[in-house]
Amino acid sequence: MTIELDSEQPVLQQQTASVLRELALAGKLGSGHIVVIGTSTSEVAGKRIGTSGAVDVAQQLLAGIREVQKEFGFDTVFQCCEHLNRALVMERALLNRLGLTEVGAVPVPKAGGSMASTAYRSLSEPCLAEHIQAHAGLDIGETMIGMHLRHVAVPYRTTLRYIGEARVTTALTRPKLVGGERAVYRMEEQPDSTFCD
Repeated sequence: MTIELDSEQPVLQQQTASVLRELALAGKLGSGHIVVIGTSTSEVAGKRIGTSGAVDVAQQLLAGIREVQKEFGFDTVFQCCEHLNRALVMERALLNRLGLTEVGAVPVPKAGGSMASTAYRSLSEPCLAEHIQAHAGLDIGETMIGMHLRHVAVPYRTTLRYIGEARVTTALTRPKLVGGERAVYRMEEQPDSTFCD
């Protein structure tokens, strides 16, 4: 896949949109799906995670995320840093729809992180949830989003592996496979007529 950048948009916005669009296409993500986003703006800027958060970086990343979210129709949630126990920023409507447990805090760059803080301020009715089970995830800067992905998480390798200076890890999820030696996982045209004892 060839990545072409538009000289009219900031590079970080373009890189983020490119990675998330590729993930959305691969996972057939759309309405009803949830993508968890974890971000270290410090890592994007080439610094060590938790040392140099930058709201201006977060704004560029968020613009790329919103571009793809609007295109595909999935919901996004944003993981806070460990100082807020990796709680999740989301719209209250999503929290209510899923019946999630709300936790009380307002993320700021030094407690929650620049990305979570920026996302919180961009929402119409923001809140924090303790946990979620997302269908897919985008981790910019190795922030450890795995605790918020559904079982079973499957790594997905995007064409772009960095946004700014931060390593990018993405994942899709699939249902658990259940059954034993007789289990079938793909529908065939004609099912086996042998009956179960």
